Amino acid sequence: MAGASSTGFNPHLPGMRYRILSKALGATMWFFIFYRAREDGTKLLFGLGEQLKGHGDSEHNSAPH
Repeated sequence: MAGASSTGFNPHLPGMRYRILSKALGATMWFFIFYRAREDGTKLLFGLGEQLKGHGDSEHNSAPH
């Protein structure tokens, strides 16, 4: 084996600026995801964007019944 005194993989802790930067980038990513979901989430997730906008389309109501 490599040696009896080896205790395994021991990575060092990241510096303070990397922790702050990673939290800022992660928060920005989630804010953008929630913003896009609020803007057009129904169309992206369920494909119901046009059906939920309104039922008064002129093409459906043009011919009298």
